[in-house]
Amino acid sequence: MDVTCSAKGCHNPAQWSLLWNNPKLHTEDRRKTWLACDDHRQSLADFLGARSFLRDVEPVSADPGSTPGSTPGSTPGSTPGSTPGSTPGG
Repeated sequence: MDVTCSAKGCHNPAQWSLLWNNPKLHTEDRRKTWLACDDHRQSLADFLGARSFLRDVEPVSADPGSTPGSTPGSTPGSTPGSTPGSTPGG
């Protein structure tokens, strides 16, 4: 299965998994996943980092669903706690 970048409007293949959680909503061990191409890795990481949500950045694995508690390919604009339309990389 091909995975694509989570940045708004981007259809490039994902190269990176940005693992994050919102400590107000998720347990410490829960990890959500945004996928990023090389062009959007930094902007998506900056967006999550500014909110203290970013936990780790890893290369995309062969099985994007292998991280327990993750949501592979979730769209950044639909994330609780983010403002619709404010997603970087768009």
